[in-house]
Amino acid sequence: MKPVISTNKLSVSFETDHQKTMAVNAISFEVFAHEIVGIVGESGSGKSITSLALMGLLPPNALVNGELFLGDESLKNKSEKTWRKIRGKQMAMIFQEPMSSLNPSLTCGFQVKEMILQHQNLSDSEAKKRVLELFEQVKLPRVSTLYNQYPHQISGGQKQRVMIAMAIANNPKLLIADEPTTALDVTVQQTIIELLKELQAQNGMSILFISHDLTLISEIAQRVLVMKDGEIVEQGTVAEVFKNPKHPYTQALINSKPKLNERLKILPTVQNFLNNDFLAETLTKENRKKRHELLYAQPPLLQVKNLKKYFTIDKGWFQKADLIKAVDAVSLDIYEGETVGLAGESGCGKTTLGRTILNLEQPTSGKIFYKGIDITQLKPKDWIVLRKEIQIIFQDPYASLNPRITIGDAILEPMKVHKILLSNKERKAAVISLLEKVGLNETHYSRYPHEFSGGQRQRIGIARAIALHPKLIICDESVSALDVSVQAQVLNLLNQLKEEFQFTYLFISHDLAVVKYMADQMVVMHQGKIVEKGEADMLYRHPQNEYTQKLINAIPKGI
Repeated sequence: MKPVISTNKLSVSFETDHQKTMAVNAISFEVFAHEIVGIVGESGSGKSITSLALMGLLPPNALVNGELFLGDESLKNKSEKTWRKIRGKQMAMIFQEPMSSLNPSLTCGFQVKEMILQHQNLSDSEAKKRVLELFEQVKLPRVSTLYNQYPHQISGGQKQRVMIAMAIANNPKLLIADEPTTALDVTVQQTIIELLKELQAQNGMSILFISHDLTLISEIAQRVLVMKDGEIVEQGTVAEVFKNPKHPYTQALINSKPKLNERLKILPTVQNFLNNDFLAETLTKENRKKRHELLYAQPPLLQVKNLKKYFTIDKGWFQKADLIKAVDAVSLDIYEGETVGLAGESGCGKTTLGRTILNLEQPTSGKIFYKGIDITQLKPKDWIVLRKEIQIIFQDPYASLNPRITIGDAILEPMKVHKILLSNKERKAAVISLLEKVGLNETHYSRYPHEFSGGQRQRIGIARAIALHPKLIICDESVSALDVSVQAQVLNLLNQLKEEFQFTYLFISHDLAVVKYMADQMVVMHQGKIVEKGEADMLYRHPQNEYTQKLINAIPKGI
């Protein structure tokens, strides 16, 4: 059988300032008809550059060597005009972030219709009919309404379905899915995976599925390629690679994810496995029991009582405004030194709850007590003082850092505002010490946010949050978009800092595996309400609520 697409010693390098960087190094593989092949690896492994090379989307400074074939046809040195005929018609791609791939000024329906008209000889009405059929096929709701909606008016999962509809609009032979479920809720991720498998079976196309998560790839692919530093270090069927990984890097990717059936004290990182220096230490039931007894023999640090936060959405004249109950009668206790995990899908109210605790949103009603004081009644000047004690680590550290300020100054600035230490010289020394604590160093002080990786920027966000010596830190989806190995490093760091400084965490995430690893107590939110809460391991093993069961069942389990 001839492959749909194949490479022979494909290499991609970049030249900048007389320096050559090899991104993909002599890789050879093929994808056959009706097959789903996975490519797995960390950021920087070369997997996304490989996908861009397959689609002819590399930047002008890329140097390409080796062979690339679509069927029997060589794609080397093709003109841009030829590539435009191939893209969308014979090969199509789903990108990681649909919001940045969809045009915000055009309706969803128009953007898909435009793709159809470019490759098919149809009238405008015929193309629109085809778009509505595609929207039905990818299981979008209210397709006629959604056709005229703009990307910002629909959810993340719906935007991803629009991208999928656009990608399959012209029945391509090959669909490349580049991290199509990163940062999506586990339930949405599960539906996208099931949808891609269903569409692949219906349309008879091949899929190249790219991810940093080997467990996720095992849910969809038949074969897998493991990439590291631009090279394929292991390949085989998913069962072979998952059950009997040969390369230490593959073993590391499998073991860096929090385990669902045991609680490790420290998560292994990729570097641990490559250096063979990791000794697994399980947090026993007895140790957890002793810890719980110590934690709860004191009054709560934070008490949330019957908290409500409602939003009204104005629909215009003569129409009744919609009332959104983002947080609906929530009560919650957090004890000093514990980690409370708050889990739920996007839109369940968990981030709004965190923002209301921080007074970034004004509560509609209810009370929040911190150290016995009702902080909903505080004046703005009192909140300035309290900001030292309650901090937040945001989901997107790049968006929360000023691109024009060095990271050293970004950490030093709040210390100066709150008069921590006596001089900027002392503060700078303290910032450098903090950078070292989070795994960076003194040379990073004068660098700007764009000069760091995602994992490094998250470490900077952590350093800035702990600079004021807070008591309570709200971690809002702080690892959701990170590679599994970088995620393990950041989770270990958060636990290490908690042990050293006696922090208390409200850990917000849609990933129940991560919440279970981090948390003493787990709280599950759905549609603004708490539907279940309890000791993390017990709640995972014996969930009582149907919604909690649904979230747990949606976690990729692997083979």
